Amino acid sequence: MAMATITVPKDYGYVLLSAALTPLLASWLSFRVPPYRSRAKVAMPQVYAEHSQIAAAEPAQQKAMYLYNCAQRAHGNFVENQPSLLISLLIAGLRWPLVSAGLGAAWSVSRVLYSVGYTDETKERGNGRYVGLWWIPVQSVLFLMAAWVGGEFALQ
Repeated sequence: MAMATITVPKDYGYVLLSAALTPLLASWLSFRVPPYRSRAKVAMPQVYAEHSQIAAAEPAQQKAMYLYNCAQRAHGNFVENQPSLLISLLIAGLRWPLVSAGLGAAWSVSRVLYSVGYTDETKERGNGRYVGLWWIPVQSVLFLMAAWVGGEFALQ
């Protein structure tokens, strides 16, 4: 059986740098949650403030519980999407390293904006998250680029 060769492009270091930002971002997101948990008075290991708890709380406490749920959800959403983003970034970077690295960095910036916006007290229903919602098309483009690279490699 013939072996295929994968050549790593000269600029692939930028892809790795972009990928390396995501664990740092995961850490930052995880450090954001405990202060919201403390203000909401949601005990561990409970993941979210339940609707019944929120309904029974005073208005200020309701707001704190709501914001805690938003912070927790922003972190959870990141954790749900990071693995597939990383795989796509690393694969797409084999063909288009600079574009992939730029998209990876843009994804990380958008995740920061998403998280900060989600916990914006001035926005109702977590609508502040929409300022960072462009992570979705960025991630989708990386998925398509990775699929293209996989197809090229399969057809060699």
